[in-house]
Formats: sequence, C-alpha cells, structure tokens
Amino acid sequence: MGPSQMLIRDLYDRIGEIAPDRQALTLRHLTDLYLVGATEFSSDDVALIDDMFIRLLATIDEAARALLANRLGPVAKAPPKVLHRLASDDAIVVASPVLMQSEALTDATLIECAVTKTQDHMLAISRRKTVSAPVTDVLVKRGDRDVLLSVVRNAGARFSRNSFAVLVKRAEGDDALTGCVGRRPDLPAALLERLLEAASEAVRAALQAERKHESSEIKDAIEHVADAIRSEATTRTQAHAAARVRVQSLNRAGKLNWAKLEEFAKTGRIDELAIALALMARVADDVVFDIMKGPDDDALVALAKAIRLPWETARILIAPESEGQADTERLQACRAAFENLNQPDAREILDAHVARHPTTTAH
Repeated sequence: MGPSQMLIRDLYDRIGEIAPDRQALTLRHLTDLYLVGATEFSSDDVALIDDMFIRLLATIDEAARALLANRLGPVAKAPPKVLHRLASDDAIVVASPVLMQSEALTDATLIECAVTKTQDHMLAISRRKTVSAPVTDVLVKRGDRDVLLSVVRNAGARFSRNSFAVLVKRAEGDDALTGCVGRRPDLPAALLERLLEAASEAVRAALQAERKHESSEIKDAIEHVADAIRSEATTRTQAHAAARVRVQSLNRAGKLNWAKLEEFAKTGRIDELAIALALMARVADDVVFDIMKGPDDDALVALAKAIRLPWETARILIAPESEGQADTERLQACRAAFENLNQPDAREILDAHVARHPTTTAH
C-alpha cells in the first residue's frame, strides 16, 4: 500500500472526529491527495474517497463547494458520487464547473439536472464540449432562449430529428435563433425548408449567402423557398443582409465589442464594420458608409470619439494596414484631433452627417 493510500485510509477512520472549523481545510487536503495520487488508487480507494467527499460536502459552505467543483470538474476520473452531488447543487457557482467540464458525468445525471434545476444549470450543460441527443432533447424542450442559442451554436451538440422540429417551431419570429438553426450542417433539408418559410428576408438572404458552397440538396432547398416566397425587392444586397444578421446576432449575444471592430477592420469586412459602427452610434448604415468612404479623416475621428472608442481601436479603423511615413503622419494628425475632441462635439459632428441623409433612419 502506497503512502497516499495509507493517508486516505487513516483519514477515513478519523473523519467523524474532525472539528467543524477544520472540515473545509480537510476537504482541500483530501482533494490534493486525490489529484496527486489518482492513478494509484484502486476502485475501493476511490469509493472511500467518494464517501468522504460526500460527508464533508454536507458541512461546508458554498465557497468551499465551488472551489471543490472547480478542481474536480476537469478531472476525467473524479469520484462519481461527489460529481453527481456537485452537479446537482442549487448554487450555479458550484454546479456550473462540473456541468460544463466533467467528462465523467452520465447522461442520466445531466438529464436529471436539466429536468429538476434552473435555466442556468441548463445553460451550463449546453456549453459542454459534447452534448448527446437525449440531453439536447430536454434542453430544447425546457430551455429558454439563451439555452437554445447556446446549444444550437455548440458544434459538439447532437440533435434528434424531433429536437430539430421543435427548434424550427420555436425559432419562428426570432432572427437570431433562426439563423443559428439554419447554419447547423446536420439540420435535415426538409426542416431547413420549413425554417426558411417562416424566416425573415434578411435571414433567408444570409443563409443563402453562407451556404452557397454547400451540398446541392441544401442549396436547392434554400433556393426553392427563396424563389417561392420572395415577394418584394430588397434595397440591400444579399452580402449586406448577411452581414447585418451576423452583426445583430453578435450584438444580441453581447459579443459586439472593440475587439470585434478591430477584427472586421483588419480582415477587410467593411459591411460588418460599417453596420457595427452604425449600431453603436445609433445612426443609419448609409451615414457610416459615407464617412468611411469619404476623404475626410475628421469625420471618422468624430465617429470613433462619439461612440467612446479608445484610440487604439480608432487607429485601426482609420488605417488598418498602415505603413510608411505618409500613414505615420496621417495617424499622428488623427490622434491629435481625437485627443482634442470632446464627446459632445464629436456627437454634433456626427449629427451633421446624419442630417445629410434625411430619408434614412437609424437601425
């Protein structure tokens, strides 16, 4: 018997004698012993450790339980009973690390938590590396919009045909969810057609643009529906419509930020960049397109200042691929203007550009 095993058995014999104020510390030591010696322990040793974890969990506070969950969650061979107890904890700060990370959790435990616990518990389950079809069946049936968006965006989630049918129904009137479901490569063609029948023009255009290189079966489904229900001309190109859907989805998910603006600028995704800036500034896209295409850097500086961008982000918007003396001098002049301009004056300059487009409205 190795030293770790001897310590475990000694601790098991004395666990009932541990003072209440020492139990959280004992739990940390027990966790350390398990993580260090896991490969040495027999199934009997693991069962003893599991029993000790369960006994100590009943006496410790939420913070100590959360610490244990964070330490055991990533461990592939963590003791099963304590994993079940942590995953089922009412406190999401405790349950989440295990629900999201533990590969040792059974589908039965995940389904039990999805059925009996909160939307936050289901959201954690939806973010697992893989989610089996029986588990997604429950998430799709009981989950709120955030849960649905999360699990549909999860490339490791598997869906039954019935779950896809429920998703198509629940996506009606929700552009973001419709777009996410429509982008699933495993969505059956017949359900894709049904999804597109209820989709907005912008979403249909986006999905058609994004799937143009996919299988002929999918392309045919998209084109069939688009031809059948397109009843009015659109003033936007399909590329622009697709960009709008992507940006609005990012915004709804809380992921439209400075880093995204920099990414759009550096990769030349002008439609996304302009739409994102317009959304942040609460002006029409045309206003931003004119500012970006115009020769006047001052207008772009004012736009960046009006939406409170930091200079480093504004610099990338002004000259994403700057190099050479001319660009250096230009950026120096822009930075001086940016730092000397206050936010109210910047908004006034932007409003003047808006006034030149009296027929456009903010999106």
